[in-house]
Amino acid sequence: MENSLNNLKNLLGTQVTEKLLQVGQQASFAENAEILRSGQYIKVIPIVLHGLVKVVLPVEDKELLLYYIQPTQSCVLTISASLSELPSSVLARTEVPTEILLIPVHAMCRLIQEFPKLNYIFYEQYNARYNELVDTIKHLVFDKLDTRLTEYLKEKSLLTGSLALKISHRQVAEELGTSREVISRVIKKLEKNGVLSQDSGIITLL
Repeated sequence: MENSLNNLKNLLGTQVTEKLLQVGQQASFAENAEILRSGQYIKVIPIVLHGLVKVVLPVEDKELLLYYIQPTQSCVLTISASLSELPSSVLARTEVPTEILLIPVHAMCRLIQEFPKLNYIFYEQYNARYNELVDTIKHLVFDKLDTRLTEYLKEKSLLTGSLALKISHRQVAEELGTSREVISRVIKKLEKNGVLSQDSGIITLL
């Protein structure tokens, strides 16, 4: 936690960070906790201090993965919806036990006027998400599913700091926008090729 606060201070400065801590509330969430629902009006803006949050787009019975929020980052779609006074179109859920600083929207708007440097955290995220969107389009257009799946697992491994991922075929299918049966076939192929192994709901990259 202390390292995350130091990283936030390095990013925004001590004065701005202390102001955020004064007006915000630090909250702890267990793994797989829903912190934002689709259709919910935004009252607070989250800044992740420790852990990892997954942002997905609900489509029928699937949840398409959009991006992850890492420490010192916030959610650009949450910010956009709050400033426009629109309900959220996405759902956010923790991947691991996570600490989040929750800033009331009205307080954040006031602080942005007082400390323009706060815009940096949002501009940086908009730029990062745009680049991720471009990469996603490239993967969808040019890459086969086995390549997309491998990259997806590598990213999740990097973010969680573990080669062993507790994840179901159904969850992978939802986040990649395909069916469980297709994912199961591709995972079996990757296992045969020595890319990964699986056992009791754990997929391990080799």
